[in-house]
Amino acid sequence: MDLSPYRPFLAELAEKSGDFIRPYFGHPDLVVETKDDATPVTRADRGAEELMRALIHRRFPTHGVIGEEFGNEQPGAEWVWVLDPIDGTKSFATACPLFGTLIALLHHGQPVLGAIHQPILRQLLVGDGQATTLNGRAVRVRPRARIEDATVLTTNVLSPAKYQHGPAFNALAARAKLFRTWGDCYGYLLVAGGWADVMCDPIMNPWDIAALIPVIRGAGGVITDWQGRDPVNAQSIVAAGPALHAAVIAALNP
Repeated sequence: MDLSPYRPFLAELAEKSGDFIRPYFGHPDLVVETKDDATPVTRADRGAEELMRALIHRRFPTHGVIGEEFGNEQPGAEWVWVLDPIDGTKSFATACPLFGTLIALLHHGQPVLGAIHQPILRQLLVGDGQATTLNGRAVRVRPRARIEDATVLTTNVLSPAKYQHGPAFNALAARAKLFRTWGDCYGYLLVAGGWADVMCDPIMNPWDIAALIPVIRGAGGVITDWQGRDPVNAQSIVAAGPALHAAVIAALNP
């Protein structure tokens, strides 16, 4: 599959959405609204997605788009872009840089290209399932094999008990060498970049997941749902290095 027409466009989407988002970060007058699902949204979220959708429609008018803020357009098309303009709006809205923009390209429903873009730190992580780069430099997951040696991350410490097996997650966190809530998409950037070892989220949406799959796989990692199943169309995610992933899944599902 020739992805060469789409790689520079992916970078363009990341760059231009980042340029739009950046002035809102830490702005004292940023207005945070609450959506019907009780999650926050800002002008930066909505404007960045509008911008990316307009670029996609202009460049690839036959492609579909799935986005967090404005829904689905042609979701059954051969090529579909999946957009989360700000993954981690709670962090963004409180001037914490643990957020990012997620951009994925699906081919017949399978994620073939993905990006995590952190516009404040100007980090662009791009993966195609075979290789992953951070600002053009190849990155790999760390070769950790034991939970006791691992840095384990999650987004919200209260969510595992609500959506999965809370005691099992707490036991995993207690076994880890280091446990932190460096979460949302930035946790996956840290795993793919070799700075952390495990990232797990017990509940997620499609626009949260699609970009992560080619990024983690391209960095040599394993990505599944909480029970170790196919991450495509999943509602949870566990990402780790290949020597560690099975042990993590076993620990989370006693």
